[in-house]
Amino acid sequence: MSFILWVAVLGAVLLTLALTSSYLRWMPVTTSAVCLALGVGIGPAGMGLLKLDIKDAANWMEHLTEVAVLFSLFVCGLKLRLPLRDRKWRVAFGLAGPVMLLSITGVCLLLHYGFELAWGPSMLIGAILAPTDPVLASLVQVNDAKDYDPVRFGLSGEAGLNDGVAFPFVILGLLFLQQSGNSSAWLDDWALKSLLWAVPAGLLTGYWMGHGIGRVTLSMRIRNADSTLSPNDYLTLALIALAYVAAESIHGYGFLSVFAAGLGLRQAEVKSTGDTQIPAEHLVQPLVNHQNVEPEAAVHGDVETLEDTQVAAGIMMGDMLAFGSLVERAMEVFLVTLLGVVLVAHWDWRALVIAAVLFCVIRPLSVWLIPWGRLLDGRQRSLIGWFGIRGIGSFYYLFYVLNHDLPASVATLCTDLTLSVVALSILIHGISTQPMLARYERRNHRDS
Repeated sequence: MSFILWVAVLGAVLLTLALTSSYLRWMPVTTSAVCLALGVGIGPAGMGLLKLDIKDAANWMEHLTEVAVLFSLFVCGLKLRLPLRDRKWRVAFGLAGPVMLLSITGVCLLLHYGFELAWGPSMLIGAILAPTDPVLASLVQVNDAKDYDPVRFGLSGEAGLNDGVAFPFVILGLLFLQQSGNSSAWLDDWALKSLLWAVPAGLLTGYWMGHGIGRVTLSMRIRNADSTLSPNDYLTLALIALAYVAAESIHGYGFLSVFAAGLGLRQAEVKSTGDTQIPAEHLVQPLVNHQNVEPEAAVHGDVETLEDTQVAAGIMMGDMLAFGSLVERAMEVFLVTLLGVVLVAHWDWRALVIAAVLFCVIRPLSVWLIPWGRLLDGRQRSLIGWFGIRGIGSFYYLFYVLNHDLPASVATLCTDLTLSVVALSILIHGISTQPMLARYERRNHRDS
């Protein structure tokens, strides 16, 4: 009966979102904020339809959130079409590296000196809250592969990279709790294995797998005249799974590998259409939809003149983006609704202070401290400083540490603060995102 109830509630939430989407798009509120409110309404604090014990659910929730992040990272990689030598990548690298480290440090210092928590839990919670989210932050990321706006591109690259880059610091927090009374020899081992090896191993493994499989797939489909009928959803699942497993098997980070696999696959498409062309999926869109190609043909050219490689690449990329985005949205609805169900039981008032300092001081100040040069103007730095959305990535790290024998008091502390801060991020950023982006887009349009 409980399984039937869970399925019924999920169906009801999806139906509610489908029926109200035409209204929500005109309101300054995101789908995630609506799901959070629905979760509170059907949870113990509302109608009491659903209950969830975090301790009992930690194991399967770790894997569920892991799958959600993997799909989102892969889609994020597919959307980033600029070559790695492009200067806009410096924004993503700066956000996923120095800015994230400053955020971890800031939260750690706040918890230790502001709330008198021990260094171990402070460091661990700082690392859990460090990554910005590739799932909930979809509104502020690139719209598609032809979107080169530095704000959107930088935030997308950050979300794709720092879900993996945060991993060594989560492990560092765990080790600090477990080894605090021992010698510091473990620190050298952590730096070598978890930082210097695992990060590049994950990135390189995923990139070359995505690039190689993409080239082989396009070649086989052109040779066999099979551009339109091949199951690209299978290819999506296979590449995510294999990139993840390959990286983990050599002790690299699977999150980084899957993100890099999306990047590598996109670069295989670029090889087929040229990096000066628009994305292949836009080239073949009139062909796929069987629509009148005007005025598309005036921009893209007659679809009948497209090369076989462009058609194969366009259909493959379009199908994979559509399938990955569908899974990503479904996971977002389910997980944020679950957050609403458990939120009241795990609410911690200290999250109000932590969220205010993190969102309004630590994140913006970290962004402004980085010497961006001409990459970002003041308005763009302010937007990037504000859009440090926390979400499903922090959920995954929370459940990961809960399954690694934390002391009961530390486990409760991590759970309550993480869930509360993420809920505040969903609400605060959810309300502010659309108006701020609309104003930014209007100013860009006016300036151009």
